[in-house]
Amino acid sequence: MFESTVRQEVCRLSRRGTRWLSTGYAGGESVADAAYLLSVPEGWDDVDVAGYVRRRRQEVGFGSDQAASDRGDDAPALLTGVSMRHARRARLGPVEAVVTAGVSNPAALPVPEQGQSDASAEGGGQRDEGGTGSDRRHHGTVNVVVGTTRSLAPGALANLIAAAAEAKAATLLARTGVPGTTSDAILVGCDPDGEPAVFSGSATAVGSAARACVRDALLAALASRYGDEGPPASVGDAEYGVVTDRQARVDVVESEE
Repeated sequence: MFESTVRQEVCRLSRRGTRWLSTGYAGGESVADAAYLLSVPEGWDDVDVAGYVRRRRQEVGFGSDQAASDRGDDAPALLTGVSMRHARRARLGPVEAVVTAGVSNPAALPVPEQGQSDASAEGGGQRDEGGTGSDRRHHGTVNVVVGTTRSLAPGALANLIAAAAEAKAATLLARTGVPGTTSDAILVGCDPDGEPAVFSGSATAVGSAARACVRDALLAALASRYGDEGPPASVGDAEYGVVTDRQARVDVVESEE
């Protein structure tokens, strides 16, 4: 699916005319010849994220965005505090995934036992007070890029994000006890000239392969980043992180019957 090149902490994943859908900064739908993963330095706080991405691409010789912008195909990018030397790639069938993984900022979601209403968590960590949505720290971040050689229907491309998120959460829960970090992002892409696929659920060729690729690439990325010591075992063991222990009001869905 992708031709990959890494230069000075910038990873370019190339495939001409790819249809992309991103949950990252300035995300959404796009058509571009490449996507980028960038490692940001410690203490990075540049508010002009798009400008930062353009500068970094130019500095490492990946060219200006101007030609792409003229064509209306701005390349998507995901940022992380994790070095690109820890990026890992997995391939299976019509799918491949590229993952970087750091969990110094875990986001725990305690689930109460059946019959209990208290979802309090163990192990400290910053409490979730609702947030403002303005925190763009990238201390760790699990970034997932999934590409397929199939041409996915619009709904199937969106659902591929769900499949990747599910696989990411299941893998992280097994290794760290949390389903994600405070800044995770997912980017999916497909070949518009490939064999059409209407669905991408877990029982399809694309969905099944995506789940396996995300799991295996994430496990390898975690092993590379944390070695024999392993990642933090809880929010309390991590440098940063939040615990979502607030409770929502739940009501019956009203019916006219």
